[in-house]
Amino acid sequence: MATERQPLEEMTLRQLRKVASRYNVFRYSRMRKAQLLSAIQSIEQERLSNTPSTPVEVKETVEASKFELGQEDPTGGTLASVDEGLADLPSGYGESRIVLMPRDPQWSYAYWDISNEHKEELRRQGGQQIALRLYDVTDINIEHQAPHSVQEYPCDELAREWYLPIPVSDRDYATDIGYRCADGRWLVLARSAPVRIPPVYPSDWIEDVFMTVGWEEDLHDKTIYKLVPPTQRQTAEASNPIYDEIFGMTESTEAQRIAGSLFGSMQHVAGSVVSSFVFPSGMGMWSESAKTMSGAGMSMSGVGMSGVGFSASAPPIRPRQFWLVADAELIVYGATEPDATVTIGGRPIKLNPDGTFRFQMSFQDGLIDYPIMAVAADGEQTRSIHMKFNRETPSRNTNTKEDAVVEWLR
Repeated sequence: MATERQPLEEMTLRQLRKVASRYNVFRYSRMRKAQLLSAIQSIEQERLSNTPSTPVEVKETVEASKFELGQEDPTGGTLASVDEGLADLPSGYGESRIVLMPRDPQWSYAYWDISNEHKEELRRQGGQQIALRLYDVTDINIEHQAPHSVQEYPCDELAREWYLPIPVSDRDYATDIGYRCADGRWLVLARSAPVRIPPVYPSDWIEDVFMTVGWEEDLHDKTIYKLVPPTQRQTAEASNPIYDEIFGMTESTEAQRIAGSLFGSMQHVAGSVVSSFVFPSGMGMWSESAKTMSGAGMSMSGVGMSGVGFSASAPPIRPRQFWLVADAELIVYGATEPDATVTIGGRPIKLNPDGTFRFQMSFQDGLIDYPIMAVAADGEQTRSIHMKFNRETPSRNTNTKEDAVVEWLR
């Protein structure tokens, strides 16, 4: 509830100036108290004389309207009744459609809308298990080319969405939803458009490009600047060595994760059987025993061979090229006065404008003795610290990707 205003005669000079500011009194800050009081009173009297008298009935109507929750539509009626008589949104729109979206470098999200009539039609053709298939379609057209790899994930008939793990980031993927038949056929319900999954390592685009385009300039069919991927550049450009090292380490980590995993051996070859992997949760397991592929002249075999087929609880025999690279670097960092001189092991180090410094070098086996000294600009003060680092590698069983040999594993 609003409080009653203090009488003008009892207000201080500061309070009168605040009232004069609200009334837009000209040059109120230079007036004395008596002048402010006179100016404010004259304005209030003028406003009171220009305000028509309000009937009591109108005041009561205004006060009552404060508690009305509904809002009247200018065309008649309340806005709450606008959607009366409209039917509820349908559960589906009768069009088979699936959309694939990247959630992060290691997971994607798919949602779909499939009509019951379409599902029933494919079940009559022999479809048994509804599933999602994730295709690696990097630099290919899946409509007439075989994908690089295929992963299959059975899902629920009533599901409308699913999360799919991404085997390798920084590649293009598309997904199918369909039915798998007992004879190995794949009946497609819908296929998504290809999407790019972002990489887990930093982008190799590190330069900034700024340009000015005039408002009156015609940009139709005109190229202002052509972006060239770093991998396609012919000329050698100056790069940041620290960034290159960090980028190389993170990129190699992702490559090692893929090369040493089961996904690394799931590359699909045109004409071969779709890859299948059983996760610890059971995802991806096809319940029926493998049968001889009709028309292909080949039978599926794998680990856990029984009299009638094989168990899907283990991956089949597969080749793998396994490798590992690992090393260490030594980074020494610190800060001092920007105009000081810093040496590490007797070598001068360049300081940043704020006085910080960073020194990076390869850290091999043995003892590294690093005395660090800072000398003030006038040479009268010094600070120092003596560091020793010792590295020992008891064993090493590594090889590069180029030196990796094919090994057959179960």
